[in-house]
Amino acid sequence: MRTFTFGFVRQLDAVAARLLTNAWAAGAGPGDSDLVIDLDSTICEVHGHAKQGAGYGYTKCLGYHPLVATRAGTGEILFSRMRKGSAGSSRGINRFINELAGILKRAKATGAKCVRADSGFWSWELLRTLDRHEMTWSITVTNHAKVKAAIASIPDDAWVDIDYTLSGFAQVAETTYEGGDPLKKHRRTTRLADTAQARLFPEWRHHSFITNRTDLTTVEADRFHREHAVVELAIRELKDGGAAHIPSGHYPANAAWFGCAVIAHNLGRWTLTLGKHDPVNTRTLRVRIIAVPAIKVNTSGRLTLRFPTRWPWRDNFTTMLTNLRALPGPAG
Repeated sequence: MRTFTFGFVRQLDAVAARLLTNAWAAGAGPGDSDLVIDLDSTICEVHGHAKQGAGYGYTKCLGYHPLVATRAGTGEILFSRMRKGSAGSSRGINRFINELAGILKRAKATGAKCVRADSGFWSWELLRTLDRHEMTWSITVTNHAKVKAAIASIPDDAWVDIDYTLSGFAQVAETTYEGGDPLKKHRRTTRLADTAQARLFPEWRHHSFITNRTDLTTVEADRFHREHAVVELAIRELKDGGAAHIPSGHYPANAAWFGCAVIAHNLGRWTLTLGKHDPVNTRTLRVRIIAVPAIKVNTSGRLTLRFPTRWPWRDNFTTMLTNLRALPGPAG
């Protein structure tokens, strides 16, 4: 991959998108159901100074800073983009959304789509991009002066208790915030939580997010937004499957490596979904189903896998194999 250019990386992106379309056509996709997309970035740490494009970001660690969009519920990587280590969280996010929308359209995801993200991606330009693609959104906002003023304007009796913290307590309330596009008023929901240490007067900490999901109540919108944390599980699985190690000193080679890691990760997710196996993490799938303790035997020209007599995952393996073999072949 040291001979790869950025054009080869884009070809890998096209392969990943085609595989996504085929897997969803085989039954792994959302179809007409709602699709929740979680945006996030991660740090792929590297060591040594011969890594082209590596840099120090907000974590003060040397590495790359790829951008990923994951599917809530399955952990699939819908789209990814390798970036330099010095890239900010939101760098290239609008073009990223444009490409993601095209991938989802070609994969025939026709249901409602909602994007969740943290405050690193917050901007009015991103909201306008999502609106253009008819995607709803739920995005954390920074607590700048206008946001603080909006929170201060909420009446005390508007706050509703929610079951969130193990110690202390939390409340949620809703208000509106106008900005960016003067012709629009965006519905804004705020969560208010106190410190873990009990005090005579609570010291409130605010976690604010903006959403246009009018079909959710204030409490439901807060719960839905907090579920954005599942993106970290998908990223952990991606790194465990190969993205934690970035081997080359050439940036295009590392971008291609990351793209291959995304494809391998998705193949594992689709194997579970289409094979109708209970949800497990990537390492468990690899140990129980993929790296099987079997030997290949040639009996009269017929290849046979021989497993241990009391292999505990026999039923899981044979059931998945039967389900995968029953899938229809590619059209044409």
